[in-house]
Amino acid sequence: MSTVASRTFKSTPERDASRTWVAIVDLLTQGKTSDARTELLAVAGVAASVIADQAPKDAAITVTCDGPRTRIYCLYDDDAVEGSDANEDVLGFDPLKGDWRVSLPCLADDLAWVQGALKKHSTRITARDLNAAVSSADEAATTKSQTLVFDPKGFLGS
Repeated sequence: MSTVASRTFKSTPERDASRTWVAIVDLLTQGKTSDARTELLAVAGVAASVIADQAPKDAAITVTCDGPRTRIYCLYDDDAVEGSDANEDVLGFDPLKGDWRVSLPCLADDLAWVQGALKKHSTRITARDLNAAVSSADEAATTKSQTLVFDPKGFLGS
């Protein structure tokens, strides 16, 4: 498994959900204008809805790429106002290097519509039940070509 970086953003009421998403996009794109930034901002309404539901409080927004994995959490209520647990520092690497993906945690009741809405704008940005780990479904697409299958006949010889 690769290295993991973690960041925690102040959200409501310190900043509204839309501004929280823009701050996250700024971190991920390192403030640069790019196709990735356009794609991330295209799902701003859906991402803001997930943030407003406080899904990323305990379940991370997970970003995978050809480098380290990035986990992003949000602080809410008094924790957001006080902000001592926040860490919005820039990353020392490009979190969208190569074949990147973003997995948003989502409340189970909203999962179907969130997935449908994201699909209209991006294949790289997906949603998962906030109780589900990021792994098989989200990483299968990026690691499919690297999957090894054990062939016992080939191993043991004919």
